[in-house]
Amino acid sequence: MTNTTYTLTPFALERFQALNHDEQASLLDLFDATCERFGDKTAFYCVDETLSFAELNQRSRALAGYLEHSLGLSSGDRIAIQLPNILAYPIAAWAAWRAGLVVVNTNPMYTAPELKHQLNDSGARAIITLTDLVPLIQSIKDDLGLEHIIAADLPGADPTAAENLSGNALSLVKACALGDATPSSEPHVSMADIAVLQYTSGTTGASKGAVLTHANLYSSSSMTRLMFNDETPDAAVVVAPMPLYHIYGFTGNVLNVFLGGGASVLIPNARNIDTIIDAFCNYPVTSIAGVNTLYLAILAHPKFDQIDFSHFRVAISGGATLVKEVSDQWIARTGTNIYEGYGLSETSSVLSCNSDEFNQLGTVGRSLPFQELRIVSPEGESLAVGEEGEIQVRGPHVMCGYWNRPEETVKVLDQEGWFKTGDVGILQSDGFIRVVDRLKDLIIVSGFNVYPNEVEGALYQHESVVECAVVGRADKKSGEAVVAYIVSNTSSLTEQEVRDFCRTQLAAYKVPKDVRFVEALPKSNVGKILRRALRD
Repeated sequence: MTNTTYTLTPFALERFQALNHDEQASLLDLFDATCERFGDKTAFYCVDETLSFAELNQRSRALAGYLEHSLGLSSGDRIAIQLPNILAYPIAAWAAWRAGLVVVNTNPMYTAPELKHQLNDSGARAIITLTDLVPLIQSIKDDLGLEHIIAADLPGADPTAAENLSGNALSLVKACALGDATPSSEPHVSMADIAVLQYTSGTTGASKGAVLTHANLYSSSSMTRLMFNDETPDAAVVVAPMPLYHIYGFTGNVLNVFLGGGASVLIPNARNIDTIIDAFCNYPVTSIAGVNTLYLAILAHPKFDQIDFSHFRVAISGGATLVKEVSDQWIARTGTNIYEGYGLSETSSVLSCNSDEFNQLGTVGRSLPFQELRIVSPEGESLAVGEEGEIQVRGPHVMCGYWNRPEETVKVLDQEGWFKTGDVGILQSDGFIRVVDRLKDLIIVSGFNVYPNEVEGALYQHESVVECAVVGRADKKSGEAVVAYIVSNTSSLTEQEVRDFCRTQLAAYKVPKDVRFVEALPKSNVGKILRRALRD
């Protein structure tokens, strides 16, 4: 266990107490009340399987009993969950919290080195993973402090595969059966306890675990619900393609939709657009949360215009800039909006979002209630409305620090609770926030600042540009030069045509010096284009 103390700052604590007026002891209070209220109502769909609120309650209790009594895990121990969007995920998460454990969200696509880093950095004693991934984990067991493996299957997988598990691995089905006979003592869990270690993407080195407490996650969920002011959250049927191991999908579906009494339609593989279209066709879908590239793929599906959108209310976009053409096309073909939002792992996901009441395309909406947001100069001075600087935020949803990295924590989180996002933005006079770009993505051409988002926005206005990414490269004359990577829908588009088009939209120093046509752009597990991979 770490020696570092993780607590809310005085400002965050005051805002949390104002939010938690009913004095919930932890997320488990909300879980119990939700399961009791909604009982046999379906909480999660996945392919041909369903999981009701009552079933989730029973199975999570059983698994918590196994974790506590059979594995000997105790309060504060870390357990990794390395699963795609399947029913086992919410069972595992809520079971971990019932047993007083800390969830370490882990990507199923991790390579051996990535997995070693995260499991050893977090000190995870156990992992709940896919049966197919057990051999990889066991192959590196000598390099890990990991003691126990619990394996779950994808929907439709061969059920006999789990029977061949050996060593320190056991199937999730057997674990629940054993735990059902020895219920968890359900140790006391408070809002101050750590709930999740949410590892960042590692864009500036080895990934770091953002420490999120029960209070952080409770606050995030409450603030989001207040922003949208949904009077009938239990009527929600939300398509969930965003990975649950990512903060976007995790808070959105394991917490927000579930605690509101709604149902999530889990999509195990978001790259399989057919399954997303099927979800829209098979259920009375009311909303979806995704990223720009995902909406682009959905709109391009040949069956998209056959979908009945009569129940649909809203689509949420995050993770990357929402392109105007995508938004316009969605509105024209569905009669509903896509609302762009903004958040980070360190802020328990959302910190601003557009909504029915306040919506402005080209912005990430207004700041969530119960937090403070400011724009700061490089010298640390608060800037006036309309001025460009780093976005900083503080509130009860902001992480308590990076796991076992106090030197990294003080770089981004000051004693007053202000978190430095590393994003450049503008706070408009009407309260809407515009994210200009990442500080680390800034390109400096002959002393002039060039923001990739601005150049990409210009490129997307060309009818032959399907996707694009802009990065900088070293240049002897100008220090850096602008490079554009483009996926086009035609082979006739030329570099010169791209540059000529950009000159009608941008100042000369912002025009790409180098244009490279590619078949596809590198993307993260949530579909966000990875500029860093193009710079490597």
